[in-house]
Amino acid sequence: MELPWRLTEHEARVLGALMEKQVTTPEYYPMSLNALMNACNQKSNRDPVMTLGEDDVRLAARNLHEKGLVGTRPEGRVVKFEHHMQEALNLTRGQAAVVCMLLLRGPQTPGELRGRCERMYDFTELDEVMRVLHQLLEHDPPLAAMLARQPGTKESRYAHLLCGAVAAESAPQWEPAAGAARSLSERVAELEARIEALERKFPV
Repeated sequence: MELPWRLTEHEARVLGALMEKQVTTPEYYPMSLNALMNACNQKSNRDPVMTLGEDDVRLAARNLHEKGLVGTRPEGRVVKFEHHMQEALNLTRGQAAVVCMLLLRGPQTPGELRGRCERMYDFTELDEVMRVLHQLLEHDPPLAAMLARQPGTKESRYAHLLCGAVAAESAPQWEPAAGAARSLSERVAELEARIEALERKFPV
């Protein structure tokens, strides 16, 4: 099964910004067009940093509305925007936090995701992040992929698939297989994550 839509780069940024601000600044949510534009263009917690204009954000929000991922709520003379991501894809809070960070900052390791998701969802252990990532990998349709490990790195990075398949040079290592093979892959990934966490806690 595949997603019935694909996001553009601008749509991914708008959706990620709405998901983030709903949790981190609920007093300003739903968001006006100007507030949403500022959230998309902020320099912290964004990779890459973008410079979207009002027309860019308005068009992306309209396209997301047509895909059933964003809604509008009139408040006086101002139209405000809200996302419907969790309902549309049946995501838990932890899953939504990870997807949000992948939308806003691109491919990341489990350790990076745990730290960057802190304001949205408190992952008590790295193993919990790994479980959520595996849930996204096995989601129907898959919402994330594990990328080929880069030379000299200890942790694999993960990317979202909401904009389509990842580039060929970053082909996912994760391939759904028979139960035993998949279980082995999970155990290896979890062991690697635990070793990484221990090395950070007790540097040699």
